[in-house]
Amino acid sequence: MEYILETNNLTKIYGQKEAAKDVNLHIKEGQIYGLIGRNGAGKTTIMRMISGLSKPTRGSYSLFGKTGFEMRMMLKNVGVLIEHPGLYPRLSAYENLKIKCIGMGIRPKGYVEELLRTVGLENTDAKKGAGSYSLGMRQRLGIALALVGDPKLIVLDEPINGLDPQGIVEVRETLAKLRDEKGITIMVSSHILDELSKVADAYGVIHEGTLLDEFSVEELHERSGSSLIIRTDNTPETLRLLEGMNIRGASHEPDGSLRIAQGTDRRKEISRAIVQAGIGLEEIYLRTMTLEEYYLGMTGGAHNG
Repeated sequence: MEYILETNNLTKIYGQKEAAKDVNLHIKEGQIYGLIGRNGAGKTTIMRMISGLSKPTRGSYSLFGKTGFEMRMMLKNVGVLIEHPGLYPRLSAYENLKIKCIGMGIRPKGYVEELLRTVGLENTDAKKGAGSYSLGMRQRLGIALALVGDPKLIVLDEPINGLDPQGIVEVRETLAKLRDEKGITIMVSSHILDELSKVADAYGVIHEGTLLDEFSVEELHERSGSSLIIRTDNTPETLRLLEGMNIRGASHEPDGSLRIAQGTDRRKEISRAIVQAGIGLEEIYLRTMTLEEYYLGMTGGAHNG
């Protein structure tokens, strides 16, 4: 089994609108797969279909190598957190989990306590209702609820949306822990690309319902390449110097620095030449294109969340 989840021309139409069009996703076991796109791009629609919460208009998908009736039986191995977690606000984290466990017929001793430890809520006040938790704590409790039944794949829709920096770090660390210690495959959507890039292994870019591309972290680095950023006190003279070194195609950054794709392996030589020419060298460093820059270049517009 090469992919734990694979879709084949998955499409969802609401009225005259194609919310998702011929989407072909490929998620490998043990990955954190980031589904990225603007609000309204179709991320939630796709997640609802592969979670069994919405029926595709056309197309199909496989789970754990199974299709059709066998695939539907495998949905019990998929945990889901789409939109806000459904919590009983007056009940504690333990009580919320206990209710779901009872509903699913799960009664092993210590099971709920282990779930709480997994998401870092083991020290939560047993008398404190979930409605009084911070947003980050509620999101981690939502992840714990998605883990009831020991799924092999969990689907999380915008789990860090609206969190403060501390909450984002806590959820990010929880996802990495689930992958690294539990071997759980995670599909997670987000528009906070800087944070997603710190934990994801592969990405799918959704734009206006269409999957534009899929790529691994390694492929992102290969495709985006590196650039040399140079800031001096005399930009025109620096440009002439670079041209004299047969380094052309420099572009101007908004902060006044220069960005060059050529000669990235000549940083020391360029630094020495700038100093020897009497130009004040303020900064020179190698920069790799970020996930957000790559995404914006692909979708051709300002990122609007």
